[in-house]
Amino acid sequence: MAVGFQVLAPMAAGLFGALGVGGAALAAHGGDNRLIAIAAAIALVHAPALLTLAAVPDEHLRLRAAAGLFLIVGTILFSGDLAIRSLGGERLFVNAAPTGGFFLIVGWLLVTIGAGMAALRRRHHERLHAREGIHGI
Repeated sequence: MAVGFQVLAPMAAGLFGALGVGGAALAAHGGDNRLIAIAAAIALVHAPALLTLAAVPDEHLRLRAAAGLFLIVGTILFSGDLAIRSLGGERLFVNAAPTGGFFLIVGWLLVTIGAGMAALRRRHHERLHAREGIHGI
C-alpha cells in the first residue's frame, strides 16, 4: 500500500492545491462566499500535509498511509460539501461536512499516534543495540 499511497497522496495534494486556489479566487471576487473560503482553506492546508506524508518514510511515521487516506477523504467530504452548498444550495449528503471534519481529526490523530509509535520503536531498537554492544565486549 505504501507505493500506492506515494502516488495517491501527491495527486490528491495537487488537486486540493488547485481547487483551493480556485476556491480562494472565487471567494475573493464573489459576494458572500464564506463557505467557499473555508472549503479553499481546508484544501490548501491539507495539500502540503499530504505531500509531506508521502515523502516521510514508514520508519519515521507509522500509520502514514492510513492517516493520509483519512485526510484525503475528510478533505473531499468537508470541502466538497461546503463548495456544493455554496454553489448549488444542495448538500453532498446529510452531515457530509461534519463527517469530513471527523475524518480530518482522526487523520491528524493518526499522524500523532504514528509519529509516537515510530519514536518508541526507534528507542526500543536503540536500547537493544546498546545492550548487544555492552554484552559483546
